[in-house]
Amino acid sequence: MAAADLRPVAPPPPAPMSQPDPVARARALQPLLAAEGPAIDRAMQLTPPVLEALHDAGLHRLLLPPELGGDALPLDAYAQVVEAVAVGDASTAWCVNQSNVSVLSSATYLAPEVAQRFFAHSRAALAWGARHGKAKAVPVPGGYRVTGAWEFGSGSRHSVLIGAHVPVVLEDGTPRPGPDGRPEDVTVIFPKEQARILGGWAALGLRGTGSDAYEVTDLFVPDAHACFRDRLAERRITTPVTLFTSHLCYAAGFSATALGVARALLDEYIALARGKQARAGAQPMAENHSVQSEIAQLEAKLRAHRMYLFGTLKEAWAEAEGSGALSMPTRMAVRLATTTAMREATDISVACYRAGGTTSVLEANPFERRLRDAMAVSQHLQGTPWHLETVGRHLLGVPQREAFV
Repeated sequence: MAAADLRPVAPPPPAPMSQPDPVARARALQPLLAAEGPAIDRAMQLTPPVLEALHDAGLHRLLLPPELGGDALPLDAYAQVVEAVAVGDASTAWCVNQSNVSVLSSATYLAPEVAQRFFAHSRAALAWGARHGKAKAVPVPGGYRVTGAWEFGSGSRHSVLIGAHVPVVLEDGTPRPGPDGRPEDVTVIFPKEQARILGGWAALGLRGTGSDAYEVTDLFVPDAHACFRDRLAERRITTPVTLFTSHLCYAAGFSATALGVARALLDEYIALARGKQARAGAQPMAENHSVQSEIAQLEAKLRAHRMYLFGTLKEAWAEAEGSGALSMPTRMAVRLATTTAMREATDISVACYRAGGTTSVLEANPFERRLRDAMAVSQHLQGTPWHLETVGRHLLGVPQREAFV
């Protein structure tokens, strides 16, 4: 039986960042990210220059509290950082969001000394795949014996730690109920070398996330390295951001990623229109009334949904910070804003791609890669229209068991 022994993985945390504004730090990386984007796409992982720049800028530590070397950003400011990264490269933004939220949502429920050992260093990065029922964690003395395989381990190629969300199953195969009576899942964390990386990441977009599949067999994970996320009463970190469930934190970052990709594509459309005359057009694009109108409408739509998302997050943050709680209506408001922003940003990205004509289909131009990224972002769980039904039921007073809020 393999054992997930925790060993030192990096030096102690550095001094606090000298640049006080994380959004400015992220925006300063945009030229590098845009230049490295094609290489990231080809390599199907973040390139060494990008990884170094992310670590130097502290962009894996945005939500953690200061005692773990983090910025403890408000959620609206955090989303702006992710958006700024996505303007440069979507895969990088995806990995930044995935690691930040994964680290926060596990550190919040681990013993402080374990969180320190796992995450209190500048290169702490955590990856894990999507939860499913093809795995099991069997309780044994001192921990769990874990077997399973997971897909979509975004960032696993550069992460030091791997995690998994696993149904807890007794020796006789019976699911173990949690405090709410439903079968419970445990989140386990272990060094990456304890997993067998299966690879196989081949996708339409977000190729640079390197979201490989991985598996473990009969891996012993000690109790100290396991936690039950999103049980708010059991939080070890009680900053306002930990009042938001992991789903809402992921949604904030992934919707910001969608907005960042749309911003980049709209900027490309504007730049193209300033200098191109379509073969079928009677005048340059910049002088075409239809193009002028479309660009103005797309700009207004993008700005509107950007302000809707960040404004909703800011209002929710004020409630969490002021009252020490987050009401269900506010949770639903965040869910509606994040899902809507993802969907509307996707429509903007598609419109910009279509406007580029044949220029858009060439790999030498950024339209093609960015559209693929936009399409991949749109397919994530956080953007599904089912969330709109959840919010609609809440607004109509239809009884339901709230999920993903």
